[in-house]
Amino acid sequence: MTTETRRTEFETREAILKLLSDDEIARVSTREAGAPLEPGDEYVDLKHLRRGVRYMTSMTHVRTSDLLPRNAVSDETWTKICARLG
Repeated sequence: MTTETRRTEFETREAILKLLSDDEIARVSTREAGAPLEPGDEYVDLKHLRRGVRYMTSMTHVRTSDLLPRNAVSDETWTKICARLG
């Protein structure tokens, strides 16, 4: 991965996190310590944004701390996140 690609991903990640309200940030933070996502749940892997919106499967192995789950944010915020990811 080039330096430019890393910089772009970092900037995109920062822009996405700025879309979250204080309540949503709290829900995402609380979620890290909570139950894992269920198969079918939507999420964005903040370490691999170029993959876009993903769906949890029984075979998915990701660190919960790297995830932004759909169910932790409002519909409005999720729409903005999806638009940002393209």
